[in-house]
Amino acid sequence: MIAKIGRSSKLFGTLSYNNLKIEKEKGEILLTNKMIETADGKYTLSQLAKSFEPYLFANRNTEKHTLHISLNPDPKDNVSDEKYRQMAQQYMEEMGYGEQPFVVFKHTDIDRSHIHIVSVCVDEKGKKISDKFEKVRSMRVCRKLEKKFGLISALEKETQLNSPIFKAVDYKRGDIKSQIASVVRHISSQYQFQSLGEYNALLTLFNITAEKVEGELHGHLQRGLLYFPTDRKGKKIGNPFKASLFGKKAGLDSLEKHFESNKVKIKNLPKREKLQEKIILSLQSSKDEKSFIKKLQKESIDTVIRKNAQGRIYGMTFIDHQSKTVWNGSRFGKECSANVFNDKWNNPSKMVEEEMEDQHTLHLKPTQHSYHLFNAVESSGDSFFESFGGILPVSNENDDEEIEFASRMKKRKMRKKK
Repeated sequence: MIAKIGRSSKLFGTLSYNNLKIEKEKGEILLTNKMIETADGKYTLSQLAKSFEPYLFANRNTEKHTLHISLNPDPKDNVSDEKYRQMAQQYMEEMGYGEQPFVVFKHTDIDRSHIHIVSVCVDEKGKKISDKFEKVRSMRVCRKLEKKFGLISALEKETQLNSPIFKAVDYKRGDIKSQIASVVRHISSQYQFQSLGEYNALLTLFNITAEKVEGELHGHLQRGLLYFPTDRKGKKIGNPFKASLFGKKAGLDSLEKHFESNKVKIKNLPKREKLQEKIILSLQSSKDEKSFIKKLQKESIDTVIRKNAQGRIYGMTFIDHQSKTVWNGSRFGKECSANVFNDKWNNPSKMVEEEMEDQHTLHLKPTQHSYHLFNAVESSGDSFFESFGGILPVSNENDDEEIEFASRMKKRKMRKKK
């Protein structure tokens, strides 16, 4: 079991978040401790907040007075409501909050059930309850609860927990915000990429796309990201979510720092040459797009192909799940550039001519396996962004790769005319 402890200065907001799950029939209150009771056992936000008011009025100088704790058993654990109540009570007592008012919510909005505990960390006299060695103490309590209630040990699954399994967004399941959050909050700590284009290529595997926005709001320049759910073909379906809803790691500033940091980290990565070799060998032994992508997937490498409206390939991105790295094909040189793949699959007559001139030209052989193919994401209308105070999206209709491609095509035409 994993315990997460959060603190904030917004009690009402924390209660509102949990109460919203109840309103959507994705949660319920399992336990209250030293809370003002109601006749029917049901609570409004204001009724819940009243139980904490005396503590907040007495608060001396603790800025982040609200506690928001989640207890997360392993998905394979079958925990009854009664066990959850006992676990919450024991956890709060051993952490020093047993005499505090608190309310326990059970959430069922994701594949595994878990509980959230909302309380305050100042006592009746307004003094802050000690949080020294809090993480260490919390881990010890979790180990006790695992043994007492027969739960799967989090320590035994530490490797899996450090490498979370991301799931693609399923629009039909609903609760899109939570589904997107489960990916974008953690993906940057698991994968290395050097540009927004590479980041977006990675997100397409999970039916998400990020769109850069910039403009002027109340006289100030604003810039950021919007996240959209997409269907399997990469087409946006539904309204966007601001990056700020998912935490700092999902924001543009944090991602740009991630880009720069990774440019240094993976510049001389030994696996880069091996990955390049796998791509070239797969191209040599594949007859078309499908067989090429299938072959790479056997090596745990996903391929994202970008095409324009005419079907011309202008971008290739490779995602290596073993090294957790994302690479634009051009980073491997001309041999892995979009032009090579387009000429192989869309302009075979040209490749025959080049093969006669170059003995080192790649040859094609068939193969079989399942594959992913993603086309360029269509831009949405301005109506999505009216609620964002005049901040408009920077259109993805022609991204950097396609602009560069169009420029090359124009230069070629000019040379032919001469």
